[in-house]
This record gives sequence, structure tokens and C-alpha cells, in this order.
Amino acid sequence: MRARIYQPARNAMQSGTAKSRGWVLEFAPDSAREVDPLMGWTSSSDTQAQVRLSFDSKQAALDYAQKHRIQATVQDPKNRKPIIRPGGYGANFATNRRGSWTH
Repeated sequence: MRARIYQPARNAMQSGTAKSRGWVLEFAPDSAREVDPLMGWTSSSDTQAQVRLSFDSKQAALDYAQKHRIQATVQDPKNRKPIIRPGGYGANFATNRRGSWTH
């Protein structure tokens, strides 16, 4: 069995980093998906593709994979630089603002 360990990206609808600190172990599909000729739905006989395990740390996910003899590859996240404004959100509406209004 092959698996991938990664840290999921944050949702595009959230600005914070909540629920993006955990790690996920996801199995790679062993067989291709097939199209049902009658209904047109896609299906697969591989049930491991439905399994998605969550862990608090990368080391916990690696320990689980090693204990159960799973070949896992780790994809480290690409950390982005936080955007911190000196005045915060309130600086957008300051009365002593010298720059042009950008909104």
C-alpha cells in the first residue's frame, strides 16, 4: 500500500489558520475509476481510496505508517509569509491617513 502524508491547505473562504495544523494520511488509489454504463457514475473497487486518517503531528502519522508497514511519502507544506499591517484593520479608516484611498 502506498500513502501520502501531508498538511492540508486552509480553505479559501477563511483568512485564519484554524483547522490547518493537523496532518493527513491518505492512501493512493490502486485501480483506476470506471464509469457505470447505465447511470454514468464513476466507481472503483478500491476501498482504501476512501480512507483518510487525521493526526496531530507529522511524527504521529509517520509512526502509524511505519507500524502498519505502509509506504508513505511526506509532502511538507509551503509556508507563506504572514501579512501583518502595523496598524491592523483599523488603519484603513484612520483620520490621519496620508496615502490615497485604495478601496
